[in-house]
Amino acid sequence: MTPLAGICRKIRMLVLDVDGVLTPGHLMPKVASQTEGHPESKWFHVRDGLALRAWQDAGGEVAVLTGRGGAVVEARCKELGIARLIQGANPKTPAFEKLLAETNTPPEAVCAIGDDLADVPLLRQCGLGVAVADACVDAKSAAKIITRLPGGSGAVREVVELIMRARGTWPNA
Repeated sequence: MTPLAGICRKIRMLVLDVDGVLTPGHLMPKVASQTEGHPESKWFHVRDGLALRAWQDAGGEVAVLTGRGGAVVEARCKELGIARLIQGANPKTPAFEKLLAETNTPPEAVCAIGDDLADVPLLRQCGLGVAVADACVDAKSAAKIITRLPGGSGAVREVVELIMRARGTWPNA
């Protein structure tokens, strides 16, 4: 067994950022007069959703931990059955530590996926820190793995599939 496979076998929880990980991270600011009746929109990749469902079906937990948030993020989490949604976490470390305490999850049982400076402490603390391909240099330096795909383009699927294949739990067609 490779060292990475050993790490993957210990992972019980995924902790995901939103902007730049589950989405490409593009924001379109709207002035107050434009926001009435026009909710914020975000792009999510369908393959990330399928992978998160497969992860949960296999007994894994998912938590979304974001510095921003909003109704679109809430709706996507609800659609995917993700009950642990922490929004407005700035900085993220206290929220991450509270999550671990509430779920009785040791840091080594967590895979955190991030892309920017706010994610760096989580990437260093957890068992498997992952930076998406288009992450900032600091996030990449803190991560054990850097995905081939950028955020919002199936990077989460890439990670989930890697972990589940190492565990022998990736669903076969």
